[in-house]
Amino acid sequence: MNFIYKDFTMRALLSLFTICFLLGCQSQKGSISAKKVEINTQSKLVVGIVVDQMRYDYLTRFYNKYGEGGFKRLVNEGFNCKNNHFNYVPTYTGPGHASVFTGTTPKMHGIISNYWYDKVSDAKVYCAADTTVQSVGTLHKAGKMSPHRLKTTSFADENRLFTQMKGKTIGISVKDRGAILPAGHTANAAYWFHGADEGRFISSTYYLETLPNWVQTFNNSDSAESYLKVWNTLYDISTYTESGSDLNTFERGFRGQENATFPFDLKALSKYNKGYDIIKATPYGNSIIADFAIAAIDGEQLGQDNYTDVLTISFSSTDYVGHNFGVNSKEIEDTYIRLDKDIERILNTLDTKVGKDNYTLFLTSDHGAVEVPSYLQSVKIPAGYFDDNAFEDKLKETIILNYKAESFIKNISNEQIFLDRDVIKSHGLDLEAVQTAIVNEIINYPHIYMAYTATSMSTTQFSTGMENLLQNGYSQKRSGDILFVLDPAVIDYSKTGSTHGSPLNYDTHVPLLFFGKGIIKGSTIQKTTIPDIAPTMSALLGISFPNGATGQPLEFVIEN
Repeated sequence: MNFIYKDFTMRALLSLFTICFLLGCQSQKGSISAKKVEINTQSKLVVGIVVDQMRYDYLTRFYNKYGEGGFKRLVNEGFNCKNNHFNYVPTYTGPGHASVFTGTTPKMHGIISNYWYDKVSDAKVYCAADTTVQSVGTLHKAGKMSPHRLKTTSFADENRLFTQMKGKTIGISVKDRGAILPAGHTANAAYWFHGADEGRFISSTYYLETLPNWVQTFNNSDSAESYLKVWNTLYDISTYTESGSDLNTFERGFRGQENATFPFDLKALSKYNKGYDIIKATPYGNSIIADFAIAAIDGEQLGQDNYTDVLTISFSSTDYVGHNFGVNSKEIEDTYIRLDKDIERILNTLDTKVGKDNYTLFLTSDHGAVEVPSYLQSVKIPAGYFDDNAFEDKLKETIILNYKAESFIKNISNEQIFLDRDVIKSHGLDLEAVQTAIVNEIINYPHIYMAYTATSMSTTQFSTGMENLLQNGYSQKRSGDILFVLDPAVIDYSKTGSTHGSPLNYDTHVPLLFFGKGIIKGSTIQKTTIPDIAPTMSALLGISFPNGATGQPLEFVIEN
């Protein structure tokens, strides 16, 4: 009897345990369901803005001149990466735009400069030129462009693949390379401004056979003509206290006007400065890009369905103004004050047309710029100018003297020396030994700061310093046999205006602002690099990283 009682008790306990377990599972199931996480929360539109030649300090130096709705809104409502740098050289427009959107460096994506010497064809090539396509929107060869020299995908390409080509990509810039390289290989279209005697936006048959109606309407609106007007400072010039004097010897200015001082009558000067091309070198070049981008948002119905679209905008006129007038000019200050207004117009359009909570935007630059060296010299800062023709002549003479042979220099460009390997071989010389001998020779030349062989770039792993930046910019197939770096603030350029291209902070330190859906508010002084941008956007969208990406997602800018 006792046995039967114990058996009954055990059965009852087991039944109770089973009931509790099942109830617990139901409760747990309910709990899991309540905590379900949505991983596909993509924005309807991603906008990538590149401001050509924007140093980081343009954000801070002119901050008090900006309104509340442009740069300040991005800083105060978005995330500011204050210590953002390029992690390679050379810092030029083509490589910069490619790196921002592919998440890697020239070592991987192959755009080693704007122009470079091609070892296969023995000729100079342009990063976006393509003789296999035709111009669209013009009879001029300015439209014969495509991204065919870009070796890897962009995050816009990956978005197109992810959405089965239903998400659109549109690239826009004054410069062809500023429109083409960000948009990637699968873009629906890239448009750039053709000045000269036309003043219109064009494209190529790589993308489409004819311009869409909205583009034709824009081109027929005489928008370009409206910007051939007087360029004067937006505010009283006496309030432009963040820049140097308007009249100085460090600026080039426009042909047809004696001094590089305000005001500039663009209509009158256009006949001396390639017609509508003069607009590119003024803040109005940015304004027409903003106008066209706003038209594209409407014309392409961007952000109006459930498939994420990508709009890339490159403001290139900042670069033209910087090259012409320099970092410390009144012209550059006025250009950024006016650009702030154009960015505000774009943000307001996105708020209205797409919705404040439906788009994500980032803003960065493709490189910085050095202060005009002649100005630096005037305030006793080491700086100078490099004569590349004299450098090449001296090097050729040295080679002929040392090797008792004709010079085997094929090309010197982008701070790289390309050797004629056939001539070296025909003389029974060892390539690596010749490379090393030339490095040991040129390191003693004035204004040569560092020099390295291609062999060292290929066989040694540099993890820090300028050597690492050189290596990240080195393409084994496309780069030269010797790479060299000029002294700080020394440039191969005219003594008026400014340029870029070095591994120094003035060229590598650029803004990086994230804003909108999925982005937290805040800032960091933690170092970030340009290749981190594309993986961050891919992670935010939940799509594959660009196929050559070497950067890492910046998890601290993304909302959990």
